[in-house]
Formats: sequence, C-alpha cells, structure tokens
Amino acid sequence: MEVILREDVAHLGHIGDVVKVRDGYARNYLFPRGLAILADKRNVGELEHHRRVVDEKRRRVAKTAQELADKLTLVRLEFSARAGEGGKLFGSITNMDVEKQLAEKGFQIERRRIRLEEPIKSVGEHSVSITLSAGVPCQLRVLVVAQNDETAPAAGDAGDTSSSAGAEG
Repeated sequence: MEVILREDVAHLGHIGDVVKVRDGYARNYLFPRGLAILADKRNVGELEHHRRVVDEKRRRVAKTAQELADKLTLVRLEFSARAGEGGKLFGSITNMDVEKQLAEKGFQIERRRIRLEEPIKSVGEHSVSITLSAGVPCQLRVLVVAQNDETAPAAGDAGDTSSSAGAEG
C-alpha cells in the first residue's frame, strides 16, 4: 500500500513523502496516529498542490529577504564608545546594540539573526553577519569610534568655578 506521510516517521521518511508500506502497518499504526494518509489520486493531487503553494511561498520569502539584504549592505552603523589606550573599549558592542540601532533606522531584525562571533571590543570598522529568513546571508558594516571625554573636563571646570565663587562670597 502506498501512503503519504503527514509527519516525519523514523526509518520510513519525511513529511510529504510517498512511501510503500505493508497494509497492516498502515491500518494499525500510521492511519490511527494520523502519521499518514492513503496515497490515492485525490490525496496525491492535493499533495502536489500543497507543495506548489509552499514552494511559491518560499520563493516570495526568499525574494523579500534578498531585497532586505540588498538594503542592509548599504547601511553603516556607527557606535561611539569610551575606549582606552590601543583602541580597546571599556565594555563592548553586542548584537543587542546592533539590533537597537537597526530598529532606529527602520529595520526590524531579530537579535538571534545577528551573528557576532564575540562582542566587538575594539575601535574600528567591523563586519557583522546577519542571516535573514530563508537563509539569506548579509554583511553589515559597523564603525566603532572612541568617544570624546569633553564633558568630563567641562564638569570639572564648572566645579572649579563654583568653588571659587563660594570662596569669594
């Protein structure tokens, strides 16, 4: 008897496969558990139609993902972070930071799709891998620059003027 598998069955096949099994195995195990249906003309036609629909949907998703990948390759994210000598950051840039800045630019990319071997811990230009839906890969450019600590001396100067004003008054 030929059946169409509705679920993956160990040592038999995967969803959508048309396989030949013994009648008793189909009647007593596969059919009652909903793992397979009879491979008659109607069901085979329905399976082919379902496969065409799924393939068309896959193509649409892949096309949309490729368009998004093309847009993302043109994007360049810039992070400003405090850095010490030699360009080492006091902290790091993670996939969460990349996700947040992409969202600010209008791109909704899930954090788990942003692939960083390890967090970015140095100043400079880095390449970040993103795997979009349908397995479409994309490279994103990320520039990390050292943050200027101009605000710290200004706060110190303000403190000096207030203390000198207090001494005068």
